[in-house]
Amino acid sequence: MTNDTLPNDTMITVQQTARPAGFPTPDLFSFVESPVPAPEPGTALVENLQWSVDPYHREAMDSDELWTLNSPMEGRALGRVLDSRDPALRPGDLVLHRKGWRTHALVTRDETRPVPDFGPGVPLAAHLSLLGGTGLSAYVGLTRIARLQPGEDLFVSAAAGGVGTAAGRLARLLGAGRLVGSAGSARKVAYLTERVGFDAAFDYHDGPVAELLAKAAPAGLDAVLDGVGGDHLEASIAALRPFGRIAWVGAVGQYHSLATPPPAPRNLFDVVGKSIRLEGFLVRDHMDALEELYDVAVPHLRSGALPLDVTVVEGFEHIVEALLGMLRGENLGKMLVAA
Repeated sequence: MTNDTLPNDTMITVQQTARPAGFPTPDLFSFVESPVPAPEPGTALVENLQWSVDPYHREAMDSDELWTLNSPMEGRALGRVLDSRDPALRPGDLVLHRKGWRTHALVTRDETRPVPDFGPGVPLAAHLSLLGGTGLSAYVGLTRIARLQPGEDLFVSAAAGGVGTAAGRLARLLGAGRLVGSAGSARKVAYLTERVGFDAAFDYHDGPVAELLAKAAPAGLDAVLDGVGGDHLEASIAALRPFGRIAWVGAVGQYHSLATPPPAPRNLFDVVGKSIRLEGFLVRDHMDALEELYDVAVPHLRSGALPLDVTVVEGFEHIVEALLGMLRGENLGKMLVAA
């Protein structure tokens, strides 16, 4: 059921009803109908238009702290204010917030961020992808953590996903040298080299990751943006030159097996021997970099030189399918759901 087909007084929230054992299944979710709430003083009613589904949602499914069972789930969303009892939130305003996984949300001004109007060439989907937390994760990882310099060689794991494609696009704007990526299928490898601008890419199913990366980057690497962990992190340490840097943004390789995570990289002490800098980060700690990202990306979006890498699923009723499809690797770039 889409927003357009819902009764005007009905909202739907998606709730997780049980914890997964391994890969999640649709029966772990419930679509719950309730009356659309009226805003109270200091709040506004928002109709959500677009929703982000992200790899961290899989981690949240296992956590009582992140997602409480039988309660509305959390996620990034973009919506339009319908009714308001706060003069700072006017009907018709477009806002970004974290009360996704529902058709409507009550928000306060502190829970929202206005959607910037950058004019033609910058679609709404950009604000949940390249100009949102996804693109900001890539930008922060490259500039603040890995400290990528012009001409330096970079490896991006999970490169065909949202953060990975954003990293590839931004690395090119930042003047990267050789750009290498890993992905989970031949289709994704082709997308990276033919569309995103990677010099080389490999399907990590085709052999030991360390061997595949060594072949793709025979002269070594200066920097890595890793969202997988495990064998990808081990391969990155092996391929880095002395004084290389690793920005560690996620561990999607172990999200479905938290009870038996992969062994730590067997070459971890090489971080010492090669003076490698390995740093994990959370994008929420770097929101002050958002204006920097706008300055870098928006002019190229406007000119058409910077395409969006997004897979859009139409219809809120398909949001669970979109999440599971993203976890199966069915998306190219960022996975979004649109009303």
